[in-house]
Amino acid sequence: MTTLTASRQRHLPILATFALLVVAYVFGATQYEAFGDAQVVLNILIDNAFLLVVAIGMTFVILTGGIDLSVGAVVALSTLVSAKLVAAGVPALLVILLVLVIGGTLGLGMGAVIHYFELQPFIVTLAGMFLARGLCYTISVESISITDGFFTAMAQTPVQLPGGMHVSVSVVIALVVLAVAVYVLHFTRLGRTVYAIGGSEQSAMLMGLPVPRTKIAVYAISGLCSSLGGVLLAFYTLSGNALHAVGMELDAIAAVVIGGTILTGGSGYVLGTVLGVLVLGIIQTLITFDGTLSSWWTKIVIGALLFVFIVLQRLVSRRTR
Repeated sequence: MTTLTASRQRHLPILATFALLVVAYVFGATQYEAFGDAQVVLNILIDNAFLLVVAIGMTFVILTGGIDLSVGAVVALSTLVSAKLVAAGVPALLVILLVLVIGGTLGLGMGAVIHYFELQPFIVTLAGMFLARGLCYTISVESISITDGFFTAMAQTPVQLPGGMHVSVSVVIALVVLAVAVYVLHFTRLGRTVYAIGGSEQSAMLMGLPVPRTKIAVYAISGLCSSLGGVLLAFYTLSGNALHAVGMELDAIAAVVIGGTILTGGSGYVLGTVLGVLVLGIIQTLITFDGTLSSWWTKIVIGALLFVFIVLQRLVSRRTR
């Protein structure tokens, strides 16, 4: 098989995701008049900005062939720490900095345990999930409202766009994170090493690439993105709650896989993750517009799509060998 043909085959999952997104949008626009409004798409971004940031961090991990099950719990912990500290009078910017340090440190610790003790990422990040969720309940078993002026301004100040449309500040932050992730993955040594580890960790080591440092770094990045996602969720809900983001790790994994990143690592694009998040968001929006279906249908459809895309990835990987 030629290199050009193999490249086209690798792009097949992300093309399928894009086609699915277009079909879903066209279907919604023809079925519901208001669905065709461009603001509907922007609202999907507004409602899922925190998930996009978390999924970007997850993309780094999955590209190396790993997994991070702690992201949802870290998001919840970040909302609670933010709410508790601002309620205690700590300046909002300092609170956000501390939350990012906590998330990054937790990710760094899990990455170090995974590498130095040669443990499975599934087990280590599962332990991280229990740790972070347990810490949530030690902070508070009840929801804590956030009334801080800075958080309120971030939540309620729209960013105006041409045509009378708008997005939230959280969307702008998520897009900045996306731009940084694209640059890191495609234009830096760290990004090239991430792809190399996912392709073959043994080969990457033989090439003299900094495999240990990179494996630890991707979990730190995932922890950092999770804590930032928690801050954005705090902006969105203006509350901290131990029950926030339950199951978000599965939504993030689903977005990454539906976006075309192969679970075994080495192939995928962070822009595909954006498409994956939009697909999840548009499915939820279609069900909301319908009004007769239970919200659980969102999970059913996502599960079916995830199964289809995993099978598609398997078929593509076989044909590119």
